[in-house]
Amino acid sequence: MKEDIPCRSMATAPSAIAYSPAHQPVPTPSPYSFSVATARWSSRPSIYSFILILRFLALLSSFVSALSLVAKDPSNFSNYSELVYCFIISILAFLSSAYHLFKGVFDIAYRGVLIPDMISDYISFTLDQLAGYLLISSSSIAIPVTQQMDRTATLWKAAVISICMSFATFVVIAICALLSGYKLCKRIM
Repeated sequence: MKEDIPCRSMATAPSAIAYSPAHQPVPTPSPYSFSVATARWSSRPSIYSFILILRFLALLSSFVSALSLVAKDPSNFSNYSELVYCFIISILAFLSSAYHLFKGVFDIAYRGVLIPDMISDYISFTLDQLAGYLLISSSSIAIPVTQQMDRTATLWKAAVISICMSFATFVVIAICALLSGYKLCKRIM
């Protein structure tokens, strides 16, 4: 005898359920992770690699700015409150750049997310705006002090190097602020 096998309709087939819009996989949150469909990294440089290079440049220039003031004559440098302010702001810019660089490298290395992308975009935008403002204000405050110094002193040379590198850090962080603002606007819209 033949057994009656129930016939399934096409609407309840497992393949139709697997491809319905309700069962689509969630997109990967990290810009550094790759999907299984591509199975390889893109060969063209992305905006994220460019931002990492900029973050490294900001880290390097803020480190040189802070180091130039302290390395020459630390006892004479502390007599000028404007140069101390420039030093502190350079250290804060260094720490901000180190955080951003660490997060970017961590995301690439582990193809994951250290901090969720939405929160990270807000943090990046806020820190870039704050660091940019503080860097340009510290550079503008330190310029009149260097004009009053003796131009043959080693502290004068160190202050000029620090101001130039602080301004270079400002330019790099301003570009990063534009890019983080772009990413944030893209997320909002």
